[in-house]
Amino acid sequence: MKVLVTGGAGFIGSHTVVELVARGHEPVVVDDFSNAKPTVMAAVASLCGRPVETVRLDVCDGAALQAVFATHRPDAVVHFAALKAVGESWSRALDYHHNNVGGLLSVLRCMREAGTRAIVFSSSATVYGDASASPIPESSPIDPRNPYARTKAICEGILADVQAAGDCEAGILRYFNPVGAHPSGLIGEDPAGVPNNLMPYVCQVASGRLPVLRVFGNDYDTVDGTGVRDYLHVVDLAEAHVAALEALHGGSGPLVLNLGRGEGHSVLQVVRAFEQASGRKVPLRIDPRRPGDVAVCYADPRRAAEALGWRARSDLRRMCEDAWLWETRRP
Repeated sequence: MKVLVTGGAGFIGSHTVVELVARGHEPVVVDDFSNAKPTVMAAVASLCGRPVETVRLDVCDGAALQAVFATHRPDAVVHFAALKAVGESWSRALDYHHNNVGGLLSVLRCMREAGTRAIVFSSSATVYGDASASPIPESSPIDPRNPYARTKAICEGILADVQAAGDCEAGILRYFNPVGAHPSGLIGEDPAGVPNNLMPYVCQVASGRLPVLRVFGNDYDTVDGTGVRDYLHVVDLAEAHVAALEALHGGSGPLVLNLGRGEGHSVLQVVRAFEQASGRKVPLRIDPRRPGDVAVCYADPRRAAEALGWRARSDLRRMCEDAWLWETRRP
């Protein structure tokens, strides 16, 4: 298939492009490079053995996006392009709704005009809000607690409506905590400023770019008092996107799947695993809990196994090893 990948230069998008090529598909990347560097595509080309067609544009620019559809006539879309920082979404709520919801609407309009019917959508486990118990199945109530999560929930509803109207076939992937990097060390997560997520923060402390890891709360009812989350290797996640794209077949509603390992690791367990993988000490400081954080959150991924034949393969040590390789080799 020829596949338009929006946000294809980003962390998850770039890994998915590599996996699409490995499966024999032809990706076309569109990205405004607001949260990615153009040099990423040179690394992607190296991994793919050839350049990947890349167009610089904002998906909210309907006319520019329509021209891309007219030129390339994609068979399907994998839609990553979105603002994604939970904390920032409180201060930039309008921007988040404009970019995340407006961007999806722009993509769907172009798909309808071009006759492109399949879309895989990058959603998030944040749509579950403060789920009362883990593992979390897809049947858990949707209860978004921040503007970012609300944009994802709204987008999921739009896709359900559009599929019910017969305009598309949708795969909605709710993933938990993507980490790691490509095992080559050529592509990985490269956040601007202080990282919002644990693994890149740990990487930067271990490498000396940041002085200390802030751990928010050590009095939760968990194995060591720190929060427990479901961490998933980004290559496993990328493979799931390709599998979902290939599995779309015009069902009665969107294919909605959790993507995770189905087990949790605490903050301190991640830190110790990273210290072992890197050989570096990670100094840390215990700070008070953050409002809204829950003690334990991990996925029930059985539906993805049944629908896609997909399971996460990489363990926490492999995630840490690949993240550290990227940290030591990246530009």
